[in-house]
Amino acid sequence: MSTTCEQLEGAALALARSGNIKDRLAEAWRHHLALVDAAELPEALRAQFRACHAALTREPPLRGEDAVRATVRKMSNVEADEIAACVVRLFAAMAHAAALDPRPELTEQLLSGGVVGARGKLLKAVPQAIALYAAEA
Repeated sequence: MSTTCEQLEGAALALARSGNIKDRLAEAWRHHLALVDAAELPEALRAQFRACHAALTREPPLRGEDAVRATVRKMSNVEADEIAACVVRLFAAMAHAAALDPRPELTEQLLSGGVVGARGKLLKAVPQAIALYAAEA
């Protein structure tokens, strides 16, 4: 489950960077979301993930591109924003589910920002904000 959570975190971080939303969405898919196995998600999140997958791969590709690039090229910025928000909500729900997991090492990883991303670097999070909101909840 931590690998799935790490991939969703990586996708959310890719979407949070500067640049064109369509480019960020394609990058989040290619480097993170394509590696997520829907079967590893909690049952409640699978349909939402599959809907994002379908929304990002619905167009047939032209020569030299993949289905995601073709789909992103044809969608509006508003639609790209909505799919990006769906991905961020998936990560938030997954992180929340992992925080409820009885394994303390997984919760500690999420709260400390010590999750290692797909590229092997330590991904920085905002542990102070997470800890403050968790304490207030």
